Amino acid sequence: MPRRTLVLIFLLPILTGCSQDDTVHFGAVLPLTGPYSVYGQSIEKGVALKFDEIAAREDFPYKLELTVLDSESNPERAKELLAELFSNHALAVVGGVTTAEALAMVSVADRYDQVLISPSASSPELTGISKNFYRLFPSDATEGRAMAAFAITELGIKTVVILAKEDAYAKGIQEVFKQKIESSGGEILDLVQFPEGAEVSGLVDRVMTLGPEAVYLAAYAQDIGEMIKELRRKEFKGTIFTTSAFSAPEVIEQVGQPAEGVYLTQAAFDLDSDKPLIKEFVAMYREKYGLSPDLYAAHGYDAVIALIESLGKTGPKKSDFRKGLRALLEVPGVTGPIQFDEKGGVSKFPRVYVVRKGNLVDYKGVVEEERRKLLEQLRKLQDAKRRAAMGARGN
Repeated sequence: MPRRTLVLIFLLPILTGCSQDDTVHFGAVLPLTGPYSVYGQSIEKGVALKFDEIAAREDFPYKLELTVLDSESNPERAKELLAELFSNHALAVVGGVTTAEALAMVSVADRYDQVLISPSASSPELTGISKNFYRLFPSDATEGRAMAAFAITELGIKTVVILAKEDAYAKGIQEVFKQKIESSGGEILDLVQFPEGAEVSGLVDRVMTLGPEAVYLAAYAQDIGEMIKELRRKEFKGTIFTTSAFSAPEVIEQVGQPAEGVYLTQAAFDLDSDKPLIKEFVAMYREKYGLSPDLYAAHGYDAVIALIESLGKTGPKKSDFRKGLRALLEVPGVTGPIQFDEKGGVSKFPRVYVVRKGNLVDYKGVVEEERRKLLEQLRKLQDAKRRAAMGARGN
């Protein structure tokens, strides 16, 4: 079967008299098909939306070309396509959506000594891996610790079973989660690592046998969804924790009712934010695609912001472009300020969300709403007591 490749070209002829030689080429290698397409397709929409936005500007001093290629969720294919883009003069490439793809692609970025910017890869293994690699997603080190701390301090969880897929992403985040739980006085009853194609029923049977207060699911969306459904089917009574890999709205919708009450950590992205940049992004996204953006679309959008800001600082000279990324300072993005540290990462602090009525809700907001309801109930009780006391005195 022939490989499917999607190519999107945005040519922005802004300056009168610019020749084709003046065009600045960018690329993206994303999993548009295959098991991780749920992430790649959202990121592609965010990337394309930002390029559309630039196309409408009359003051932008370059012609731009964007080529988007489909990795088919295959790390080796991603490597090949990245080399193809750099060979065809791409100044920088958005890619490495999954940890496995990012790890495979870094060597190519180093061979060409050019920039690869990942919107979503999060393994601690990628921290400081190359001067050419940048990422906008917080490291799993912060996400795993945040969830473990929440489990211990907020919910009082003491015993956990971890179900983790045998891949680079799950390995990184489950190790951090495990260390934090144990250092905080909790107990990991078992760490079950499973290969591709493992029987979900058997994994859940192990959880049910051990009877933990909670289970932590470290995998990508499809596996997480199947495990959640099986846990609910077998009437697991404990708490289900998982990762930002489960945050895509279509994934939560596919799982349906079993997803209710599941907790996950993710970088903050508030669809209902009053911030003008986010409001504009959400409105444009809904107008273009007829649906609301998710966390991955937002990171794709911000990846292009970073590239364009760097281009504006240094121009299209390859030897200078990386300096522009390093020089970014609190650049406004829809997922938060964009500024890379000395290891090519960003300082973002994930928050805990819970699935309520099919939507992700910030846990702090849930607590505040419950507190408000409780205070309102107490006020009504106090009012009722006062009225009763006044009535008694009147008699």
